[in-house]
Amino acid sequence: MEINALTWTITIAVIVGLLLFDYFAHVRKAHTPTIKEAAIWSAIYVGIALIFGLVFFVFGDTQHAIEYYAGYITEKALSVDNLFVFLVIMASFQVPREYQQKVLLFGITFALISRTVFILLGAAIIELWSDVFYLFGIALLLIAGQQLKGELASSEEKEDQADNIMVRTAKRVLPSTDQYHEDKLFVRINGKRLITPMLLVMVAIGATDVLFAFDSIPAIFGLTQEPYIVFTATAFSLMGLRQLYFLIDGLLDRLVYLSYGLTAILGFIGVKLILHALHENNLFFINGGSDVPVQTIPTHISLMVIVAILIVTVIASLTSPKGKALRTLQNAEKYAYRYTKLDESASADERRDAEAKMDRWTREAEGLSQKWRDALIDNKDRYSSIIRTAHETRWAEAQSNGNGHDANVSKEIVEKQGPTV
Repeated sequence: MEINALTWTITIAVIVGLLLFDYFAHVRKAHTPTIKEAAIWSAIYVGIALIFGLVFFVFGDTQHAIEYYAGYITEKALSVDNLFVFLVIMASFQVPREYQQKVLLFGITFALISRTVFILLGAAIIELWSDVFYLFGIALLLIAGQQLKGELASSEEKEDQADNIMVRTAKRVLPSTDQYHEDKLFVRINGKRLITPMLLVMVAIGATDVLFAFDSIPAIFGLTQEPYIVFTATAFSLMGLRQLYFLIDGLLDRLVYLSYGLTAILGFIGVKLILHALHENNLFFINGGSDVPVQTIPTHISLMVIVAILIVTVIASLTSPKGKALRTLQNAEKYAYRYTKLDESASADERRDAEAKMDRWTREAEGLSQKWRDALIDNKDRYSSIIRTAHETRWAEAQSNGNGHDANVSKEIVEKQGPTV
């Protein structure tokens, strides 16, 4: 497949068009996407990305097709991991849920711009100095080590670190109001023009995107040196990330071993880069400046290894005791909250179904060991408050309806709830 100026122009126009469509069709009016909406658009964006890779096969360019898919899967996994940090930042700024997709879309746009800059710089450096792959490889191994170290840190340490670096700096440097004014970036109060938290959170996420590019770009250059493939794999991995966030909301937290899987992938690509650099060595102090006879890792093997690591990571996360415990706690909170939101129009069947789910998951959460509750509940007071409120509501309703059994069930649960779970 010939990659020329026309190819670049058409591709960039398509990507810009998709971004503009997102801005004007989806986030122009603040709302929280439904599961159905998120699922449909996630499927559309993933479908576009997969179909794009088939174009290389149509032109008989199998090598670039494999490189594209390997890069796309790697960048998609890294992008999903980035959502965890976005969650911490948005939680720190207490972004209302209906405005979160606008913040995410800004983050995606800024990530695309910043990574495009890094791609161009990386391609220029490789053209001038091929031995830069040594540095890329060492950088990825160091990043993998840092990611492993961060994963082993406590959740409080991770949250404090994100808050110190991103949130506190933005709040200290920029004069702002503490209140959201819909999704406005600026507001005038008492004649003074102030920045709203909406802009602050965008600044924080933009700064984070630059940091993410340092592991993202070397990783994909370890799979392909074709700038067009690097750009398209990166761009399509970011497209649809906003919809994916709302589709797998809750599941994100359950991927408890995702960071370990990404650590393994980054370490693997780091080794692959160093082997590639040795195979095409030009450094005089290594083997006298001659190529080192080492076995390099073909791209199709890299693709299989990356897919295998991700499959093992997801299965281990969802089936491990830690993953199951987190699912139990999340469901107990979710169904208790949903019960309190039932309105008077809810049918008797809907109310019974909501009660059954709330009871089931609350019981299972109570059966978890204190170890898991301490490790997995970030805000114990908030968690307890949601559980208490739901069962106090049901207790009162059951008493007024003369349902002694339901009243006793909720009374028992409320009495067990202390200030923390």
